[in-house]
Amino acid sequence: MSPRVLLFTGKGGVGKTTAAAATATLAARRGLKTLIVSTDTAHSLADALAVEPGEVAPGLHLHQVDTQKTLERHWGELQDYARGLLTELGLDEVTSEEITVLPGAEEVIALLELREYAREGRWDVIVVDCAPTAETLRLLALPDALDWHVSRLMPVGRKLVRLVSPFVRSVAHVSAPGEDVMNAAERFHRGLMEVRELLTGGHASVRLVLTPESVVLAEARRTLTSLNLYGYRVDAVIANRVFPADGADEWRAQWVAAQSRLLAEAEQSFAPLPIHIVPYLPAEPVGKDALAAVGAELYGEHDPFAAPAVEPPLRMSADELTLALPGADRGDVDLARKGDELIITAGPYRRILALPAALARRKISAAALRDGVLRVRFISGTS
Repeated sequence: MSPRVLLFTGKGGVGKTTAAAATATLAARRGLKTLIVSTDTAHSLADALAVEPGEVAPGLHLHQVDTQKTLERHWGELQDYARGLLTELGLDEVTSEEITVLPGAEEVIALLELREYAREGRWDVIVVDCAPTAETLRLLALPDALDWHVSRLMPVGRKLVRLVSPFVRSVAHVSAPGEDVMNAAERFHRGLMEVRELLTGGHASVRLVLTPESVVLAEARRTLTSLNLYGYRVDAVIANRVFPADGADEWRAQWVAAQSRLLAEAEQSFAPLPIHIVPYLPAEPVGKDALAAVGAELYGEHDPFAAPAVEPPLRMSADELTLALPGADRGDVDLARKGDELIITAGPYRRILALPAALARRKISAAALRDGVLRVRFISGTS
């Protein structure tokens, strides 16, 4: 059985690491075998839990990514080829090593490791402390983007490599990538697609963490729209650092009033998603006991580990495609058809959808965005 996978993201500084660590601690104390990992290069999870990676409490394991070791395991042939090519071009060995540690590799490797942990069958719950929203969206869009390029370029690339390899060595005096390198690229691509399948499946969901501030709320709305665009379910919103109304002095009463207005706005923006409240605490919650208390306060009577109740954002039938884009305005959304592909743009993000055969043979008859749902109707006929 697949583990329950929970991803936490939000604008930097809103407390997503605390929310993730509190959720993981709560899961372990309820008897669930729990793994918590991070795709955030800041590695603040260990600081929040006040522990070193490993089994940090009964049933709770903290994992920190070893980028170099895992990169070599997942992408060894590609890295070896790049390192060798740079050396042939006259770069010294140290420089070659430095250049082949790719920017963003740590986040990508964390996703590949997540797939491996999900396959183990050892965990009931896997909690992922993601990077701040902009980096998370780029990361979660990566499998789709890579799939589009690899599906079209890899067959051509294989033919081209076989054709030009003899000339590359004789003319440019450098090595051309061989079959092992192409196979490594395909394995890397396949791994990321399996990650996407895991994270968009029925056992995974994203939780948005915010603080009741207008700028943070605006970003959270855009993030919800973008996550839906790429097919990721959001099943809850966590409002952190909320001032309690009881016993407020004049200064704090102004904060309570301002936060109350923003929380009411958030309820409208994110309905029907539940909004879980974390009060402003007198001290930073550090350590397992403090985080367990936050987890209990955070979810109350809710079961945070139940299967997500929300429908998948993207659904297709024989004659219709629907995509939930909550918070999107008509002016933010653009739709284009190119052959067997549907290109959907929502704000600054774009997704290229390969249509299934049943829809690819049809032409679009109508498209409309109503109540946060994009509906595209198809009729018989060529596109």
